[in-house]
Amino acid sequence: MTSRLTSTSGYAEASDALAQQYESVTFEDVHAGVLHLLPPPGARVLDIGAGTGRDASALSALGHTVVAVEPTAELRAHARRIHATDPITWLDDALPDLTATDRHGPYDLIVVSAVWMHLTAPERERSMARVAALLAPGGLLLLTLRHGPVPPGRRMFEVTAAETIALAGSRGLACVHHGDSADPLDRGGVYWSDLAFTRGNDEES
Repeated sequence: MTSRLTSTSGYAEASDALAQQYESVTFEDVHAGVLHLLPPPGARVLDIGAGTGRDASALSALGHTVVAVEPTAELRAHARRIHATDPITWLDDALPDLTATDRHGPYDLIVVSAVWMHLTAPERERSMARVAALLAPGGLLLLTLRHGPVPPGRRMFEVTAAETIALAGSRGLACVHHGDSADPLDRGGVYWSDLAFTRGNDEES
């Protein structure tokens, strides 16, 4: 039943197929609308829900220090195999608590790609508070929301950009980009909201 599904339901069973899917498109294709916002090389990066490491690998190649969080062991195994030579720190952790990430932060860039719509409303509130606390002053949060049909065996909610922008604002994060993009895998009815937020250099929040 849907009520028994969790935020990671369906990913372990489909990990082999997902690894091929995720790696068939590039970081630049998926995040084209926000590439101009990326920090210069040397940033501390946290990739939450990193999957098979496509984005983490690309960010590492750009000269950043990357911590990648992925709660599904099967996807982490694919990531370590596919991107074995990349200097990425992999953690078994997940929103909303991210208990294993404190010793590595704060972060200049946090990426939450294709994760947020898996979380319940209370989890989204806790997650935004957690992410905001981990983001360094002046840091950038990139967040994508999937819209459209839900694959069988997955738990997803229709989360609007407006709700997410308001929730981020309540934690002192200002929206600096809001765009929509087509699904890079051409799945019927699927499209994305691409959001970027910054945290001010002062300590107000």
